[in-house]
Amino acid sequence: MGITGSQMKSGDLFSNSRTLCPGMTLLPGFVDTRLVHPIIEIILSSSPLRHMETRRGHFMSVKTSNCGSVGWISDRRGYRYSDIDPLNGRPWPAIPELLHEIAEQAATASGFPGFRPDSCLINHYEPGTQMGAHQDKDEKDFSAPIVSVSMGIDARFFVLGPERGGSSTSVDLSDGDVVVFGGPSRLFYHGVRKLKASKHDLFGASRWNLTFRKAE
Repeated sequence: MGITGSQMKSGDLFSNSRTLCPGMTLLPGFVDTRLVHPIIEIILSSSPLRHMETRRGHFMSVKTSNCGSVGWISDRRGYRYSDIDPLNGRPWPAIPELLHEIAEQAATASGFPGFRPDSCLINHYEPGTQMGAHQDKDEKDFSAPIVSVSMGIDARFFVLGPERGGSSTSVDLSDGDVVVFGGPSRLFYHGVRKLKASKHDLFGASRWNLTFRKAE
């Protein structure tokens, strides 16, 4: 079952897609997040959100969890993927089929057919939190794209390039927007500016970001 009809916000899926930089595509309003909301609640009932620790001993302001055969984690040992949730010692919940379909269809719409993620990082933002410039480079194979789904309050996403410094390109992301990046932009530095105070009808004063990867 594809994500069409009641699963989409608009009938014309790709007419308003936008290229942010080579290999990076914005698909505005691609997902009806009302269908994703209860799925996330089920996942988090098994693997709750947590503030992960960095190698330097700081705790990230954004809360995270995962689903998939492996999940992205961080602690004093550094960044890596693990097949076990360190919070409860159990395997991460599987990626639900609807989330697989969203990721695969978004990737196909952006020129990356055949994408089948094995990991989905769930990030939870509140007003005042942010995500500094970083690369997604802990995966074993960079030929697969990253598919990033935004839900809840708006956020300003920015992308730099292969280096951390220099000028950036910014775009405001709203509920249901999807950013897909691969190919030339797969290892570009990117991040999220500090969120402004806001409230969403369904998600309240929260932003959720689902980031699908092929980690193994």
